[in-house]
Amino acid sequence: MQFTVPAQHPMVTVLGSGDSLLRVIEKAFPAADIHVRGNEISAVGDPAEVALVSRVFEEMMLVLRTGQPMTEDAVERSIAMLRASGSGESDGPETPAQVLTQNILSSRGRTIRPKTLNQKRYVDAIDKHTIVFGIGPAGTGKTYLAMAKAVQALQSKQVNRIILTRPAVEAGERLGFLPGTLYEKIDPYLRPLYDALHDMLDPDSIPRLMAAGTIEVAPLAYMRGRTLNDAFIILDEAQNTSPEQMKMFLTRLGFDSKIVITGDVTQVDLPDGQKSGLRQVQEILEGVEDVHFSRLSSHDVVRHKLVGRIVDAYEQYDNRHGTQNGAPKGGRGKSGHKGK
Repeated sequence: MQFTVPAQHPMVTVLGSGDSLLRVIEKAFPAADIHVRGNEISAVGDPAEVALVSRVFEEMMLVLRTGQPMTEDAVERSIAMLRASGSGESDGPETPAQVLTQNILSSRGRTIRPKTLNQKRYVDAIDKHTIVFGIGPAGTGKTYLAMAKAVQALQSKQVNRIILTRPAVEAGERLGFLPGTLYEKIDPYLRPLYDALHDMLDPDSIPRLMAAGTIEVAPLAYMRGRTLNDAFIILDEAQNTSPEQMKMFLTRLGFDSKIVITGDVTQVDLPDGQKSGLRQVQEILEGVEDVHFSRLSSHDVVRHKLVGRIVDAYEQYDNRHGTQNGAPKGGRGKSGHKGK
């Protein structure tokens, strides 16, 4: 394989500072011998591997052409996507460059984008469907990307308000003993939603938008009896809803509104024996028109790399021992509160 880097792209943008990007590629393709001379890159080795190396550099050029820099993480994700596509594990026409250059929201000097193929499909589903379920482990960006789409919809005047809600379920901690008002006791549940908002909007504007009712952050119980028109509504931590709460929430949908429901069915904090509304709703609504289920996995974790390995390790342990999150099934682990 012989690849020529166009003159407009300095080699440091392709190889990385101190050849860091090149080292990622060399590590991913140990059977290929990769050489760089000037702006010429060559690879010798197994034909299938060499062809993949060539595809990686082609995708990098497409990303760099948009003015977006390549990072080690982006190169690793590009290689993973190309390998999945080549092995038939991935279906669909999307290329790494299409995934990595899809801008959702630019705010405060940074741009929010999907980083994996499943994340891109999740974001696209939110555009196409009225109700979308984002189901997957912690760190897969399901809540964060939904909130970015909500802010985008508000800024482009597709909706007049954003409503963010969570079920107030105690995860091994008794909040009744905390001092303060009911709202102050509920606040720890809603804090991760505030944190994400601060990433996406000018922090000074958030109190003003909340005072005007343009952004509402409230416990799920506050949704009862309402019809939510012209709104982008996100239900987070939906695995902790009961079947009755899930039905109540879904039937709040009003005209010109969109609902995104996110949760992790392996992290249920409901009392023993109580069925999760998120688990049940998959059986009820799968296949219903304009309702879409996006399922993310440990491969879509965009936190520290170790988070993906931890999720995989727990899954392997549970498979070996017939447990759930390392504890007997049906039992409630003292996992404490978790954010997204």
